[in-house]
Amino acid sequence: MRYIPHTNEEIQAMLKSVGLRSVEELFSSIPESLLLQKPLKLPPPLDEQTLLGQLESIAARNHTLPMNRSFLGGGVYRHYIPSTVSDLIRRSEFLTPYTPYQPEIAQGTLQLMFEFQTMVSEIYGMEVANSSLYDGSTALSEAILMAIRIGKNRKTVLLPESIHPEYTQVAKTILKSFDEHFVTLPITKEGTIERSSLNDYLNPDLACCVIPYPNFFGIVEDVRDIVEKIHQAGGLVIFSVTEPLSLGLFESPGALGADIVCGEGQSLGLSPSFGGPFAGFFATKQTFLRQMPGRLCGMTTDNKGKPGFVLTLSTREQHIRREKATSNICTNQALCATQITLYLTLLGKEGFKKLAQLNWQRTEYAKQKLSAIPGVTLPFPTSTTFNEFVIQLPKNADVVLKDLRIKNFDGGISLDHWYPNLDNAVLVNVTEWNGKEDMDAFANALKGSIQ
Repeated sequence: MRYIPHTNEEIQAMLKSVGLRSVEELFSSIPESLLLQKPLKLPPPLDEQTLLGQLESIAARNHTLPMNRSFLGGGVYRHYIPSTVSDLIRRSEFLTPYTPYQPEIAQGTLQLMFEFQTMVSEIYGMEVANSSLYDGSTALSEAILMAIRIGKNRKTVLLPESIHPEYTQVAKTILKSFDEHFVTLPITKEGTIERSSLNDYLNPDLACCVIPYPNFFGIVEDVRDIVEKIHQAGGLVIFSVTEPLSLGLFESPGALGADIVCGEGQSLGLSPSFGGPFAGFFATKQTFLRQMPGRLCGMTTDNKGKPGFVLTLSTREQHIRREKATSNICTNQALCATQITLYLTLLGKEGFKKLAQLNWQRTEYAKQKLSAIPGVTLPFPTSTTFNEFVIQLPKNADVVLKDLRIKNFDGGISLDHWYPNLDNAVLVNVTEWNGKEDMDAFANALKGSIQ
């Protein structure tokens, strides 16, 4: 936030212009009970040099490791971002534009949005995509709301245990008044959706079933049978994709019969940074276009036949009556979406596929290496995974991860908090950052930590 100081004379001049005598009078509409009765307990002001010194001291307490020593994932992934992306995104024409209220002077912004939508559609294998939502978790909430709107009287929402637990929490928070209609589907010993649990809900009340792809354990399962059952019951199928790079190797949700696809775009050109900002992907079939949240950019021609770009659809309450809006989301993640577009443009279709293959190969090597350590097992040994897999340790996972951190490794995410049945389980992520030497060193460190 910018600091704009005012002198007493300037403050008095502004008050006079609005017909007031004091700052207190300006805020007189605030009830007395809500006003502070004494000053906040804040330290005295500091000069700039002293303040910077204090901030550096606080920043030095942060835990930072090289990317190749980290095996953290769980919905936020470390991929190499070419320096060209960082350089281009800082250009003023990309960095400063806000929303394209005047399309005739925002052609560059609109074209980027259009190309972003096109890329998301191709990756997801869907007919139409919007120009981004906030992030993967809120995109899932919007997808569920959309399915309920389409289903009209249908209420039941099926959420497997294998979906990202924090996505579930966000969805249940946003749809709090709908909580009684959420049904949790259990998982099998292989970490996949328990098929038999579907049977009780294949009825006229079924609104949708969410399929994590890959799921939170990194497992990519063949879900054609689930899609067929849900469609036969008249429900919609939502795919939630936290790692879109996986679609460079596996079949797209569109090819598997998805009605709505949503997910997180962070892994395609956005750094993990402080956990955001990210960008939510959202796509659907042409049939459901009018029910899609967010904004959609289209390409057209002007009266001279030249190509141009416009905001084709914005069914949100900022543009239309609130009761007619599909969503109260009033913006897209324009800068993040632009950065993702730049990243994908540099990567290209073939580069996208090659990077996905490289990630899968390295993950398989790490899986083999870690599971060969005496006492370390794979709870889902036969499942196909991408980028992530679960290991089970003979000791308390938090204790082992703490010891690994002392050895300069971020060893993964303990799953005890979300899945108490998976004793001492750790979710391990591997990307192109982790070379063979890094994985061998990590395996040796883990071996020492569990002894």
